[in-house]
Amino acid sequence: MQGPKKSSLRWDADGLIPGVVQHAASGEIRMVGYLNRESLDLTIETRYVHFYSRSRQRLWKKGETSGNVLEVVEIRPDCDGDVLLIRAIPHGPTCHTGEDSCFFSEPLYRDDTVEIPMTSAVIEDVAAVIAARRAEMPAGSYTTYLFTEGVDKIGKKIGEEAAEVIIAAKNGDPGPLAMEAADLIYHLLVMLQACDVSPEAVWAELSARRGATPRSA
Repeated sequence: MQGPKKSSLRWDADGLIPGVVQHAASGEIRMVGYLNRESLDLTIETRYVHFYSRSRQRLWKKGETSGNVLEVVEIRPDCDGDVLLIRAIPHGPTCHTGEDSCFFSEPLYRDDTVEIPMTSAVIEDVAAVIAARRAEMPAGSYTTYLFTEGVDKIGKKIGEEAAEVIIAAKNGDPGPLAMEAADLIYHLLVMLQACDVSPEAVWAELSARRGATPRSA
């Protein structure tokens, strides 16, 4: 944030502005805090979120005692300039309770009849579950079985699922194609985890290729 954008912010009567912290990768809202001009300057200067505590009347760095800091990617004001969206990479849980987000309570209202479109964030969730399975290796888990069998078995399953994707595509039925594609993606994520390759490394490679000239065969 530079120059005119920063100077056009609308501070409240106490010289504060609310900051909504959003996980830069998943889009999850992690917490809400208040900033004054000094804490905003520190946040920009250090690239780690600093707030102003209204109860303690002092500046504080998020994670200053726990180590669960918020590394800033972007700070963007809303249309009225009276709220900040802080996109950050959390290093550990954000809530003081140990939860990832401060918004873990039961909802005041929820309508389960509303169909929520799925996004690519579900891949991150599946990858996290796979990583947990590898760490814990619970008995009876198919993912545990794959890790136990090793890369050769996982590779064989990837080949089988890729063939199933091709067959479903040739049959022209969207439903089975989506199911087979999901199976393939799952096994690919298992392989990445088995080889200590993060999904983020794949996203970075895809991002680097975006708009690039296709590689020759």
